[in-house]
Amino acid sequence: MTPSLMILDPVDTVAVALSDMAEGETREGLTATAAIPRGHKIARQAMRAGTPVVKYGQVMAVATRDIAVGEHVHSHNCGLPDSHSDQAPPRGAPPEAPDRTTFEGFARPDGRVGTRNYIGVMASVNCSTTVCDAIAAEANRVLLPKYPGIDGFAPIVHDQGCGMANQGEGFDALVRTLKGYRDHPNFGGVLIVGLGCEVNQLTLYKPTDWTRDRFVTFNIQEVGGSRSAVRRALELLEPIAAQANEDRRSTHPASALCLGMQCGGSDGFSGITANPALGVASDMLVAAGGSSILSETPEIFGAEHLLIARADRQTGDRIRGMIDWWRDYAERNGASLDNNPSPGNKKGGLTTILEKSLGAVAKGGLSPVAGAYAYAERVEGPGFVYMDSPGYDPVAATGQVASGANLIAFTTGRGSCFGAKPAPSIKLASNTELARSMSEDIDIDCGLVVSEGVSLAEMGRRIYDLLLDTASGKKTSSEEFGYGDNEFVPWKIGAVL
Repeated sequence: MTPSLMILDPVDTVAVALSDMAEGETREGLTATAAIPRGHKIARQAMRAGTPVVKYGQVMAVATRDIAVGEHVHSHNCGLPDSHSDQAPPRGAPPEAPDRTTFEGFARPDGRVGTRNYIGVMASVNCSTTVCDAIAAEANRVLLPKYPGIDGFAPIVHDQGCGMANQGEGFDALVRTLKGYRDHPNFGGVLIVGLGCEVNQLTLYKPTDWTRDRFVTFNIQEVGGSRSAVRRALELLEPIAAQANEDRRSTHPASALCLGMQCGGSDGFSGITANPALGVASDMLVAAGGSSILSETPEIFGAEHLLIARADRQTGDRIRGMIDWWRDYAERNGASLDNNPSPGNKKGGLTTILEKSLGAVAKGGLSPVAGAYAYAERVEGPGFVYMDSPGYDPVAATGQVASGANLIAFTTGRGSCFGAKPAPSIKLASNTELARSMSEDIDIDCGLVVSEGVSLAEMGRRIYDLLLDTASGKKTSSEEFGYGDNEFVPWKIGAVL
């Protein structure tokens, strides 16, 4: 079949080339005046300088010079408008509850359900990270063979905890994040190790009622040093491992699932295939009573009105407040929210942050926005929600897991490599070429929407089924490789002192 074009909305002034288009080639009545790479845009109509460029039925850019029919529409002839639309187009209704509504997970005493059964080895401060890595490695070598009911000992290490103020946004975000991991349902037990003299003291992390028998802490300075700390840790972890080893999967409703949604290495197909297909899966999970979390505030910039239109007034105001905070934050640090897309995004066909944001918001499907949360704030109640975070994937995913996500779904068009212990991470390719070239890292080829004509509804159902299979114990590609030990990156806000 001759490669064609895709028009995403009848009012669009551009179409998307579904494969490389040669100069002089004609498709659906449009003749390319220059070579157009796959995923990039071709002008459907002439546009004068200063007039809108429309994709997804929304303004994604303005023409910076006159553009003729058939021209390649990209960074060389487009720029950001002075302001963006706050009008949301009409949207359809989300799907009804799916037929499949259960999975096999680990019941926790607080009522939440784990999709994995790790034991966390957490650092309170950068000074204890090397020791925590050594503890996890030794525990995986010595204890894991004795207790095969555990998924492993996961090091949760970072570069914060000292050299910072002991109050304010940055400190509060770190403490919220660590407490979210301490209480995470994918952990069957947790050890937190400090140095002893840091700002982020262990006294802040007291056990909750249900973790009391499976939660321990100590400072390296109090047990004799680094080697002694490793020996002491194994003594403390063995009884915890023995208890966690007895945990068994049982049947639970899909309402116990909380999905964190991420995108990274996006391309011109992300907003056409993987992101909207994930949006369908998110809607299915929400219809089944579960939760899904969208984040990355700098990467919804220009498309926030699409979320606000689906929220109540209080939630909409919170999202507006997040955007305002980010505008000020970027300005204070000599940056701009329109410094996206990245070079890789542009190579893949994305021209402006508006275009990228319009595609990214598609991950949120059609469900109402049930709440807006601070970074790493625990998500309460079911539904599709928004959590504030940077656009940097490891930071955003860390916040989502801290908020309670027990699954991550990650869309990519260029080929991101990622894991998020203790939450399994499913990788969704936006195009079939990527799914083939990085088959070791991809779990689902959403490019079949274009290459084989699979409907978004069907692709969303496949994603939803994989979410439940993964929640029930099926390993993802990133888990098979071993990703997740180095991707815990709490948001660093404020000065290093």
